[in-house]
Amino acid sequence: MSNRAILVVDLQNEYWPTGNMPLQGIEAAAENAARVIAHARSQGDLVVNIRHEIPGGPIFVPGSKGAEINEVVAPKGDEAVITKNFPNSFRDTGLKALLDEKVIKDVIVIGAMSHMCIDATTRAANDHGFNTTTIYDACATRDIEFGGQTAPAAHVHTAIMGALAFLYGDVISTEDFVRS
Repeated sequence: MSNRAILVVDLQNEYWPTGNMPLQGIEAAAENAARVIAHARSQGDLVVNIRHEIPGGPIFVPGSKGAEINEVVAPKGDEAVITKNFPNSFRDTGLKALLDEKVIKDVIVIGAMSHMCIDATTRAANDHGFNTTTIYDACATRDIEFGGQTAPAAHVHTAIMGALAFLYGDVISTEDFVRS
């Protein structure tokens, strides 16, 4: 096994067009994520599937179809599945302990939403001392509103990826990853 882990964050049915919070570009991002995961498996990388649940919430309700990991990126065999309740995948989960146990040094982050759980998880991984890489075209987000203004998903995604690339690690394409 390598010293690299792929964190597959929140690629759950809730974000697909039939879910309660569809994201722009989720299907293309998931196809890229599937390529990343397949390459990682072929290299002996640790694949960690992370899913969000909100007990009593309007979305990601435990046990609901929306809270299930989408079939395009479904876990295989004995791959770890970690359930979280916060945007930061490390907060109140066993993720850090798992990565330490497996002597992971490099963390690759893919999934959703770029401006929430991808941002929070990537920054936390960096703060924990991991070398981080985010694969930008294997992530998706949505329009966000604030102060009566709407920021289109493409702008939100670009701003987040730019911020992560500035000090939090590498930000690369799926193609660059599978060629590495």
